[in-house]
Formats: sequence, C-alpha cells, structure tokens
Amino acid sequence: MHVEFLLEERSAEAALARLLPKLLPPESTWSLHPFQGKPDLLAKFPSRLQGYARGWLPDDHRIVVLVDADQDDCRRLKSRLEAAASAVGLRTRSATGPGGQFVVLNRIAVEELEAWFIGDVEALASAYPAVPRGLGRRRGLRDPDAIRGGAREALERVLQEAGHFRSGLRRIEAAGHIAAHMEPSRNRSRSFRCFVDSLASL
Repeated sequence: MHVEFLLEERSAEAALARLLPKLLPPESTWSLHPFQGKPDLLAKFPSRLQGYARGWLPDDHRIVVLVDADQDDCRRLKSRLEAAASAVGLRTRSATGPGGQFVVLNRIAVEELEAWFIGDVEALASAYPAVPRGLGRRRGLRDPDAIRGGAREALERVLQEAGHFRSGLRRIEAAGHIAAHMEPSRNRSRSFRCFVDSLASL
C-alpha cells in the first residue's frame, strides 16, 4: 500500500515523517506533500484530487488529507473536503462507512497540530527535558483539543517556560523533535487518536 499525504504546512510534514513508521505497516510506502498553509491547500485541493481521479492513482494507493481546524467549524470544513472528493468520483471513508472501500481519508487536527504534541507530555519532556512531566495535570492543558487561546500559543509558552525558543517557536524544528519521541498509544488528544485509528482502517 502507498499513501499520499496532503498536508497544510511543513510542520505537519516534519511530524509525520517521524510518526508514520510507528503508525503504518512496515511494507507501506508514503509521500508527504506540504502546501503553503491551509488556504493554499483548500484552494488547490479540488484540482489535485481531479489529477488523481483521472487515472494516475493505482488501486493500492490511498490519499490522506490533514488540516488544522483553527477557528473553522469542523463539520463545515470536513464537508468541504468530502464534497471535493465526491465531485471527482473519489470515495471517502466517511461516505463509505466502516469496512467500505475508500480512496480518500479526510482528517482534521483539533484545533491545531500542536494539540497532538501537548497530548503526549512524555514526548515533550523527552524532547525538552525541562518541561515538567506533570504538565498534563495543569489547568487549561488537561484536554489538548480544548485549549483556550490556541494550542500553538500554549506549546510556545510551555517551551519558553522551560527555557526554549525565547525568540519564538520554530514550528518545524519543534514538530520533528517532539514527534520523534511520541508514543501513539498514550496520547490524550482525541483528534490524534482518531487520526491513528483512521490510518489503521487503510
């Protein structure tokens, strides 16, 4: 099986490059295609899918789309992705239901990719040892997908308190470094667990 990942930016590419060997079977292959942000991905997504649908995509290939929710309504964002696939005749996991044959898997990180990193405090502390291992019990961080004010900003604050990224979070660097230490089974982010379970359905 080969999987084409369409990602909104390079920090997701850095994270998945280290996570996918833990999430996909050893015989799997994949390609990571980062865009220049979410607006760029959403604008180019229909034509990209049309290119796949015109016969480029072999039977054993799948497409996984990963975007941040940010401030968007998750249902509307998911519907937009689903409609683009349906318009070119590519079946999605949501449209086929459990056990059905599909080509496209649309997934949303709630609210941002950084929530996935906050969801694995052990990985954070392993990557940046000054991060307290009790961080997950801190008020406002117990539910990574419901962090007020943005997960990206929260991660930056946590790392700056630990003495890192004083001049601002370097997202690509942090994403790769933290993801290298992540253990999927212990992550507290519901959207991350949903992503992992969805990959298993491939």
